[in-house]
Amino acid sequence: MAGPGKRFKKSLETVDRTKLYALPEAVEALKGTPSPKFDESVDLAMNLGVDPRHADQMVRGSIVLPHGTGKAMRVLVFAKGDKEKEAREAGADHVGAEDLAKKITDESWLEFDRVIATPDMMGVVGRLGKVLGPRGLMPNPKLGTVTVNVGQAVRETKAGKVEYKVEKAGIVHVSIGKKSFTPEALVANASALLEAVLRAKPAASKGTYLKKVVISTTMGPGVRIDPSSVSAGKAA
Repeated sequence: MAGPGKRFKKSLETVDRTKLYALPEAVEALKGTPSPKFDESVDLAMNLGVDPRHADQMVRGSIVLPHGTGKAMRVLVFAKGDKEKEAREAGADHVGAEDLAKKITDESWLEFDRVIATPDMMGVVGRLGKVLGPRGLMPNPKLGTVTVNVGQAVRETKAGKVEYKVEKAGIVHVSIGKKSFTPEALVANASALLEAVLRAKPAASKGTYLKKVVISTTMGPGVRIDPSSVSAGKAA
């Protein structure tokens, strides 16, 4: 098995893996690491003190990042009539109904990053559960992707709306931008996500809720953030 590359080893010289950084310091350390020839994504991972096997400890939601994600989101909308027109005018990349469902099932077509649907179309969308579900693409009312306000949902997605959901091991992992973003933009995006996750703390969660926070780039080492320095309304 190949060991760490030269760039990764050089990154370790600028990041103290044993230190717990305040969020702005962590971002500065991240920005100071060597970069590859592409604009890396910046990810935030949180280890939460919840057991997602229990419904009353599920942490899930969505938020519009103040500075977007740096990624052009391809939005597919299942809608008819006036709502189809509304979605198109809002900038949806693909809009349709049974025709799109057929294309997905018959052609294994998945050229989209987010699926939005009006409530009346969920009968059609529901049949795609085995395809969309495992990929995290199934529309959900709790995330605002099953809605009559399709225009607003499309605009928010294009503006940088991200979804977060705790995984089996209690981890929430979300992309919050690109390394080319300014430190201020990355701090603002990270703060917005952290505050949203903190506000979503289940009442059934006992003990330490935010156990570990790490920020990292696609090919760089993780930089640990001090959880005690992060609280709702004070993540920055």
